[in-house]
Amino acid sequence: MRATWRRLPAKLHDVGWEPGLVVPAADGSPLITDHYFPRAEGDFPTLLVRSPYGRGLPWSPMYGLLFAEQGFHVVLQSCRGTGGSGGAFDLWRNEAGDGRATVSWLREQPWFNGTLGTVGPSYLGYVQWALALDPPPELKAMVVQVGLHDPYALFHTDGALHLETALVVGAGMTYQHQGMAPFLRATLRLQRRLREVTTAQPLRGAYAPALGGPIPWLDNAMAHPDAEDPHWHGASLATAASRLRVPTSLITGWQDALVDQTFAQYDRLRRAGCETSLLVGPWTHTSALQQGWPEVFTESLAWLRAHLYADRSGLRPTRVRVHIGSENAWRNLDDWPPVTTVGQWFPTIQGHLIQQEPRDRAPLKSFRHDPEDPTPSLGGPLLSRTAGPRDNSRLEAREDVLTFTSPPLTEPVDVLGPVSARLSVSTDTGHADVFTRLCDVDTRGRSVNVCDGLGRLRAEGQEPVQITVPMSSTAHRFAVGHRIRWQISGGAHPRYARNPGNGESPVDATTFAPVHITLHTDSALMLAMRAHDPGPAPEGND
Repeated sequence: MRATWRRLPAKLHDVGWEPGLVVPAADGSPLITDHYFPRAEGDFPTLLVRSPYGRGLPWSPMYGLLFAEQGFHVVLQSCRGTGGSGGAFDLWRNEAGDGRATVSWLREQPWFNGTLGTVGPSYLGYVQWALALDPPPELKAMVVQVGLHDPYALFHTDGALHLETALVVGAGMTYQHQGMAPFLRATLRLQRRLREVTTAQPLRGAYAPALGGPIPWLDNAMAHPDAEDPHWHGASLATAASRLRVPTSLITGWQDALVDQTFAQYDRLRRAGCETSLLVGPWTHTSALQQGWPEVFTESLAWLRAHLYADRSGLRPTRVRVHIGSENAWRNLDDWPPVTTVGQWFPTIQGHLIQQEPRDRAPLKSFRHDPEDPTPSLGGPLLSRTAGPRDNSRLEAREDVLTFTSPPLTEPVDVLGPVSARLSVSTDTGHADVFTRLCDVDTRGRSVNVCDGLGRLRAEGQEPVQITVPMSSTAHRFAVGHRIRWQISGGAHPRYARNPGNGESPVDATTFAPVHITLHTDSALMLAMRAHDPGPAPEGND
């Protein structure tokens, strides 16, 4: 694995390993733990890494070995019910207590010098936020990489189920801690049966043959689309960031399925006055830990050394660093989002996208969305291998996809910050989803997705309703000669579960109704635009 990574810091220490240590949870359940340590004299700070994905590949080399080589004790622990640890795994209810129990165990170890940090991606970020609800005094730094704090938002948007993500999470949580071979078999089995599972009527329980049986916590997550449902009470750890004083580094990618959760974490930390940094790269959830790993590891190491060793020499001069899409360059910023103006782009009946607001208020264009032949999803912020930027040309040729395109740009347009769609829409059934996407059309006509979002319509009658659909955020330069495109459809399947169109639950529906969706002229694409300033040459391209 080391041979595949470039630009990693030089090794400082040989590493020792104590596998299979037993840490008692508060209820006595054994939490199986591996200890990596520098083979050298002296005191070293400790990093706590708690994972439901096992303690083997890739966690052992990426977190145990590499960080221990840099002068840290690394405690790599399997969450309860996984990787040999006792008890039963639950998606969120045990992490705070088990984290505190582990810190109590650390205090008894002769090599623990009282200085603690945490680091890790995805669910390994969630367990960090759980510990931060009541941070122990030893906790001096956190590094949350492509991490979540809100399980509801992982599974749902505005009541719409993130179907493909839910299935991938189910496979990962169930099999990855068993080892790479079982996990690979489960992943391939899910890929082969994905269409069968995602088109089943009803959807409830249809995943069981593909994932080797029912998974109770996954059933519950899929069946509770309302964020206010008691099922989700206590799941979100957003309050941890709202009052935290532990210096925290946040790392994500523009096509990460959890990118919006990272931006929410950053906003809460800034409002709380907590020292924080933000790195956003050209990555998906998984590529951040693959192609992006040298940048992610270097950023993480610099933050941990700054706050556990009082060595700030590796920190960058600004709080925020983002990769600029299309330009393929990095840019340092003082904060996120930077100061911008909201540019409104309006659709026309001819399919154009213009900055002059139309005077009339009238139907613009209509299309028919059929849940039996749903608009397919293509790329975007997913957990699967199909994530990321893709050529949308074939998708946009479908009759159930609307596009509105600007003229070729005569000067660059920089979009840095939140993107949203203000939609005025009517339907003939009162039940529909609207998927809206920003694309960059190059000089060859290739239309590549930048960011997107989905909103759910619930209306009585056929009068237009107004909704605003958040489309995440971006840092993207639309180059001279390129065109800005707004894409609108009635869904993106199997990324999102199909809206039945008749008011039934997407999980339990056995009948579907086609829906006619009409877009009206008082709709607009809202872009956080910043005046183009040539300034100094862009930082080194990666």
